[in-house]
Amino acid sequence: MAVLTPIPASAAAIESAPSAAGPSCSLQRVAPQGARGKSASLWQLGIEAQALTSAIGQLAEQLETDDPEQRASALAELEAALLSEEGNKAALAAKADATCWVIEHLRAQASYRQQQAKRLTDLARSDAGRADALEESLVFVLTQLQPAATRFSFPNHELSSRKSQSVVIDDEDALDSEWLSVTTTTKPDKFAIKDALKAGRQITGAQLLIRRSWRIH
Repeated sequence: MAVLTPIPASAAAIESAPSAAGPSCSLQRVAPQGARGKSASLWQLGIEAQALTSAIGQLAEQLETDDPEQRASALAELEAALLSEEGNKAALAAKADATCWVIEHLRAQASYRQQQAKRLTDLARSDAGRADALEESLVFVLTQLQPAATRFSFPNHELSSRKSQSVVIDDEDALDSEWLSVTTTTKPDKFAIKDALKAGRQITGAQLLIRRSWRIH
């Protein structure tokens, strides 16, 4: 009895994906290998989609560089690959869809890293707070025992101090005007400017910019 051994999708993707050895990668669509006159199978379409996503992912990795020329080259390659399918709606949709997969992956990765950064920031704040509390308690006890001391020496550490001066305002409203500094700040009233521009008024130094935002679903 014949036994059919399935090929793992990951292996197929690796075999069909462009090589990452060079700085550039190919975004050419994989030609279906089905019988003549028949449409490609779902398996073949899956291999093609994985290959496109892998190629675009390699281009995205090149965007990490600080070299503006390399970034521009990677973006130009992607744009050229999309423009080359101007007359092929299915091919254009496939490449655009693969690009969306990479965008979603990068944004999900960015969100995860932001969450981890916040978690680490909270942990760092907690560690610093505990260290400050311990230091304050240590200084309190030592200065209670030796009020005149300005330095304490231990087997492996030394606790030193320096004197500084700072002004504490107990009641700002009680201060005479001679002790107050006046600060004046100005900023554009964008709401009023927007209403005026929409009404057709010309304002030197301002213009109404219309943008269209896009979102991947």
